[in-house]
Formats: sequence, C-alpha cells, structure tokens
Amino acid sequence: MTTDTSLTAADLELLRRPLHGFLTVADGPVPPQPRPVWYEVTDDGDVQLFTGPDTVKVRRLRRDPRASIVVAAPVGEREHWVSVTGRVTVEADGAHDLASRLAARYWDMTDPVRARDLAAILAEDQVRLVLHPEAVGRYVY
Repeated sequence: MTTDTSLTAADLELLRRPLHGFLTVADGPVPPQPRPVWYEVTDDGDVQLFTGPDTVKVRRLRRDPRASIVVAAPVGEREHWVSVTGRVTVEADGAHDLASRLAARYWDMTDPVRARDLAAILAEDQVRLVLHPEAVGRYVY
C-alpha cells in the first residue's frame, strides 16, 4: 500500500470506471457508517457526489467536514483500490447536472424505469458534496 496527496494516472483510471465508492463521514465518537455512493472525479482531482440536503451525511458533514471514499476493483480482477481522504464542502449548485451525468454512467438510460428513477431524483432538492483530497491511499496487486 502507498499513500500520497494526489491522484495518479492509475488512480484516475480506476476512479473513472462506473464503480461504487464507499463514503464514510466523521461523526466524533460514533463509529463510521460507510455507504455506497455514485461519484465523479473532477478535472482538478476532487471527488464529487450528490445527495439530499437534509440527509444524515450532510448533517454530519456540517458538524465535521472530514470524510473518505474507497473505490475497489470488482471481484474477478486483480486487487486494486484507491482511498481518498479530505474535507468536504457542501455546494448548493450543480447537483442535478451531476446526478444526470452519473445516472448515464451507472444506468442504461434507454430503460424507461431508469429514466423515471432519474426524473424522481431530479424532482427533489439535491446538494453536491465535493471531497477535496488531503491524502490518497492505494493498493495495486
């Protein structure tokens, strides 16, 4: 395992695949509760995702902005994972555009059920969470 402060080309290759990330937010003495999430790596190397403005993760991040995301290659591939840790900002703009891009990345948008699922997401208020990397860990077998 290696640790760094920035994403490498190999990290970006893994992170740009349609894999689930497992987001963990800090909450003082409460044990972390990782959740699978859709995510996108920006050109600046930040990791962003969307969620409802009143979710538990947003309430926790407003109290303590520390979080991490881990993304791993699926079963059947050589072991490879990337972990990004840093502070998160909660942004009011861009969440619906991000949700639309991610839906197209993770779902077949020609499927009418998925199109309705996305419409339901876009009908709700959303915020964009931006994880600014402070430490990047990785393992490649």
